[in-house]
Amino acid sequence: MTILIRGGTVIDADRTYRADVLCADPKDGGTILQIGLDLDVPAGTETIDASGQYVMPGGIDPHTHMELPFMGTTASDDFYTGTAAGLSGGTTSIIDFVIPSPKQPLMQAFNEWRGWAEKASADYGFHVAVTWWDESVHRDMGTLVHDHGVSSFKHFMAYKNAIMADDEVLVNSFARSLELGALPTVHAENGELVFQLQKQLLAKGFTGPEAHPLSRPPEVEGEAANRAIRIAQVLGVPIYIVHVSSKDAVDVITRARSEGQRVFAEVLPGHLVIDESVYSDPDWTRAAAHVMSPPFRTSEHREALWRGLQSGQLHTTATDHCVFCASQKAMGREDFTRIPNGCGGVEDRMSILWHHGVNKGRLTPNEFVRVTSTNAAQIFNLFPRKGAIQVGADADIVVWDPAASRTISVKTHHQKVDFNVFEGMTVQGVATHTLTRGAHAWADGDLRAVRGAGQYLKRPPNGAYFDATRIANHLKEPHPIHRAGDKVVKAA
Repeated sequence: MTILIRGGTVIDADRTYRADVLCADPKDGGTILQIGLDLDVPAGTETIDASGQYVMPGGIDPHTHMELPFMGTTASDDFYTGTAAGLSGGTTSIIDFVIPSPKQPLMQAFNEWRGWAEKASADYGFHVAVTWWDESVHRDMGTLVHDHGVSSFKHFMAYKNAIMADDEVLVNSFARSLELGALPTVHAENGELVFQLQKQLLAKGFTGPEAHPLSRPPEVEGEAANRAIRIAQVLGVPIYIVHVSSKDAVDVITRARSEGQRVFAEVLPGHLVIDESVYSDPDWTRAAAHVMSPPFRTSEHREALWRGLQSGQLHTTATDHCVFCASQKAMGREDFTRIPNGCGGVEDRMSILWHHGVNKGRLTPNEFVRVTSTNAAQIFNLFPRKGAIQVGADADIVVWDPAASRTISVKTHHQKVDFNVFEGMTVQGVATHTLTRGAHAWADGDLRAVRGAGQYLKRPPNGAYFDATRIANHLKEPHPIHRAGDKVVKAA
C-alpha cells in the first residue's frame, strides 16, 4: 500500500520546507514517489497525519555490534531485536562489524555475520575488521570490496592479545585500503599502554569498575588517534575515527583537518551526556553496566565533544550498541578487565541528540539530520539512497514530534538487555512513525518490525574522497610504500 505523509515539515540536511511525501508500496520498491503539495495520490493510499511534526530521513547508525561474540560471551541483542529497537527510535539502517578472530579468514567471518544478519528488521551493511595480516587478508579485502560491497575496514588499536592490530597490520591494511578505494576506520586507544595500566591497577588491588577509566585515560586515546592519523597521512588515505570520547582525540583530529587531511570522526550520545562518576556507583552491577571502551569521561571532555560536533570536526553520531545483561557483566566481578565491554543506545540515540542538541541550542534541526543520517550516508556511500528526503530515495522516513516527550527506562525499552545507561532521562522529541522502505515499522507506540525484512546494503568505494586525498598530498605513482609478501617495505 502506498503511504502519504501529509501536513508535516520536511527537514533535510540542507533545507526545511512544508511538503507532503508519497511513498511507494514496499512491493513496488518502497521509494519516495512524490514530494510537494496537492500531490496526485492513488486511490487506497494510507495517510499519516504529520501536522505539527517534522518529516526527516531515517537515522543511520554507522557503529553497532549485534549478537557480537566478545570476551567470552555474546551480546544479548541479536540482529532482529537490535534493529527493531532502533526502528522504534527512528533509526532505519545500521552498519555493523564483522570481527574475525585472529587468523580467521576474513571471508569466513563475513559469511558467518551475513547468516546471523538475515533476521534483521532494518537495512544493514558491514565494516570488516582486519585483526591480523597475511596474503589471504590482502586477497579477501579485494573480494569484499569488489564482490560484496564492503568499502570500509575496521582496526582495533586496543584489546591486546585478542583483536588488536599493531602498526604493521595498520600500515599493510591502510595501504591495501588505498588501493581498493576503501575507508579505514579505527578504534583509537593505545592497547599496550592500556594493558600495562590494567596490570598495575590489579596489582594494587583495584578490581572493580572504578578502575576501568583509570586504565584508559584520555591520553591513551589521543596518542592512538594521532598515530593512526599520521600513518594515514603518510600513506595518503582517508581515515575515520570511531567513538571519539576525549578532548585529546578531538584536538588531534582538528589539527589534522586544519592541515587539509581527510579525517572523519564519530561521537556517541553516551559520551556526550554521561559522566565518569558512574564507575564509582556503590552498586557494583550499576557501575559495571557502564563499562565500555573508551569509557565515559568528565565534563571537560563532554564539552569538547559537543564543540567538535557543532564545528564539524566530528561528523556522525553512532552508538557502538553492544549490550550485555547483568549476569554477563558479572563475569568480571573479581577482575574489571573481564567485564564484557559494551553499552546500549540504538533505540535512544536520536531522542538524546534532539533533546540535548536541538532543544539546548547546540544543533539546528538541519544539523541534527546531518549528524544522525546524512553524513553517515555520504561518508559510507549510501547517499542518496539513504540519508535524504528525495524522490527516488528509499522511503526510510521518521515522523518526529518535537513537542512529545518520554522517559527512558529499561521497563519500556525494546532493547534486549536488563539495563539502560540513560535510565530515568526524560527527553523531548520522539519518533511517532518510522517507515523502512515504505513499510510501517513503528506507529504511535506500536512496534511493527518484521523479522528478516532488512536488506543487505552494498556500499561501493567512494572514489571522490580518495582522488581528493591524492591531489591534496601530491602523491605520485608508484607509491613510496609497496607490499612485499606480507611485509611493508620502502620502495627502492
